Amino acid sequence: MHVLATAGHVDHGKSTLVEALTGTDPDRLVEERERGLTIDLGFASTRLPSGAELAFVDVPGHVRFIKNMLAGVGAVDACLFVVAATEGWKPQSEEHLRILELLGVRHGLVALTKVAGLDDEWRELARLDVTDHVAGTFLAPSEIVEVDAPAGQGLQALREALDRLLVSTPTAADHGRPRLWVDRSFSARGSGAVVTGTLTGGSLEVGEELLVVGPTMRRPQRVRVRALQSHNESRESAGPGRRVAVNLSGLAHERPYRGDALVRPDQWFLSRTLDCSLGVLATLDHEVSRRGAYQAYLGSGEHAVGLRVLGSQALAPGGEGHVRIHLPVALPLLPGDRYVLRESGRSETVGGGEVLDVDPVLPASKATPSRSVARVLAERGWVEVDTLERLTGERRPPDVAGRWVVDPAALTEAAESLRTAIAGAGPLGLDLATLDDRQRAVASTLAGVVVEGGWARPASGGGAQESLAAHPYLAALRAAPFSPPDPDDRIERVELRELVRLGLVVERDGCCFAVEAVDEAARVVAGLLLARPEGITVATIRDALGTTRKFLLPLLAHLDASGVTRRRGDLRVAGPRLPASR
Repeated sequence: MHVLATAGHVDHGKSTLVEALTGTDPDRLVEERERGLTIDLGFASTRLPSGAELAFVDVPGHVRFIKNMLAGVGAVDACLFVVAATEGWKPQSEEHLRILELLGVRHGLVALTKVAGLDDEWRELARLDVTDHVAGTFLAPSEIVEVDAPAGQGLQALREALDRLLVSTPTAADHGRPRLWVDRSFSARGSGAVVTGTLTGGSLEVGEELLVVGPTMRRPQRVRVRALQSHNESRESAGPGRRVAVNLSGLAHERPYRGDALVRPDQWFLSRTLDCSLGVLATLDHEVSRRGAYQAYLGSGEHAVGLRVLGSQALAPGGEGHVRIHLPVALPLLPGDRYVLRESGRSETVGGGEVLDVDPVLPASKATPSRSVARVLAERGWVEVDTLERLTGERRPPDVAGRWVVDPAALTEAAESLRTAIAGAGPLGLDLATLDDRQRAVASTLAGVVVEGGWARPASGGGAQESLAAHPYLAALRAAPFSPPDPDDRIERVELRELVRLGLVVERDGCCFAVEAVDEAARVVAGLLLARPEGITVATIRDALGTTRKFLLPLLAHLDASGVTRRRGDLRVAGPRLPASR
C-alpha cells in the first residue's frame, strides 16, 4: 500500500485525473462541484495493473487553500505532480514543489495534462518547460507522462508509470508506534465520531485504547477504536502506509478535528518547544528572523508559533540554520518529523526543515541541536530507556540497572564520586539509604566494592563484623563493662544499630553493654544463685558486679527478658537459660 498526493497549480486537472484513475470524484463538497474548484482535501483509491493498491490525497491548487494542501501531504510516500501543457509552469506549481521538497518527499511522477489537440511541437515545448523547472529537484529523474483525462488519452500509460514509481518507492515502516494525524472528521449516524488520516509508524487494531492529542483537545483524551475502515473496507487491523478511517468511542465533549493526532498512550513525548533545522527558500527577498507572524505546518495542523534563530540573528535567503520553535499546544512529535514554515503577514512560504529535538534542555544561546542520541545523553546525563525512546524514536539497551541509558562521561563521574565517598566512609561503609536511585544502581556495579546489608564498602576492608570489632566505642564498653559510657558523640547512631544487629552490643533502656559484659553478668548471677537458690536481691548483684542501679536495672531487665533470670517480688531467681556458674 502506498499513498500519493497530487500537487500542482489550480485548474491543471488534478481532481479530474484522480477521478479518471480511480472512478471516484475526490471533490466531495457541494461547493467544490458547483465551482469546479478543489477547496479541501479529497481521497480516492485504486488498484494498479500490477495489483498494487494506491491511495490518492487530492489537494487544492489555489493559493488561498494552501493550508489545506499542507494538511494532506505530510505523510505521503510520493506525489503525482500535475502540470497543464496548455498553461505550463505556474506560481503554485513552484510553491507546491518547494513544499514537497521541504516535507521530505523524494519520489514522484509528472503528469503533463490537457494534451489533446496540441501539436507535437507544443507538447515538446511543454515537456522542456517542466524539465527546466524540476532540474535539481527530486522530480528531475521522474517520468513525464502525457495524458488527457477527458479525452481518455494516456491513462493506461499513466497507470503503468505509477506501477513503476511504486516499485522504487519505499513502503511505510512499522516501528510499533502508530500515529495518525487527523485530516478529516465527521459523525456517522449510529456510530459517532469518525476520523481519517494516513497511518504511519505502526498498526491499529479494533478494540485498542488510544490517546487523542492536539489543538482541539483541552487535554489528552483516552478513546477506544470501535471500528476501522481502509479503502471502504472494514478491517480488524490496519498497517502503516494506509489511508484509514477510525470510528472512536469514549469521547467526552470534544471531537477530534484536523491537526489532532491519534497515538498510543505513553509512547510519545508531547512537545511544545522544538529545535529544528530550517532551510530558507532562495526565492525569498528578505532574511528570516524572530520578527514575523509565523505558521508552522506539522502533521495535518497549522500552528501559530514563536521563532528564534539559533546561533545568529537571522538566516539569509537560500541559507540553512537552526531555529527554536514554540508551539501553542503540545504535539506528539519525533526527531525526523518534517515541517513547513510560512509567514502569514506576507502570505508566503518561508522554508522548512526537520525536527531535531522535541525537548530542548539547553538555553537557546547554547543549543546545538542534532538528531544524535549521543547528544541527547550528553545534555541530560541519565535518561530512562522508555523516555529516551520517546525523545529520539530509538530504543537503546540500558547501561545501568536495566533502567537507564547513561552518557559515558556522566557514568564515569558518578562512579568516581561514589568511590571517593565509599573510601571516606566509616567502618560500616557508605549507607545506601543516603543515595538516590541512580547512585545506588552504580554502587552495585563498582568493581572492588561490596554492597551488603544496605551498605557499600571496599571489598579489601573485610566484612561489617570485622570492621566494627575494632570500633573505639566497643573498646570503651569492654574497658568498663558494668559502668559503660554513653554513646553521645562517640559513635554514629547507624553504627550503633549495626553493632547491635551483629550481636556485638546489647542496648537496653538507653544503656549499652558489650555482649561479653552481659555474658559475664549472667555467670556472676548464676554463681550467686548457686549459693542462694531461693533468690537474690538487686543489692547483692550490684555489689557483686561493682556497679550502680543506673546500669544494673537495664542489665537485669535484659537478663529477665532473655530467660537468664526471673523476677519474683524483690528477688531474682533462676530462669530457664541460666548458664553454669564459674
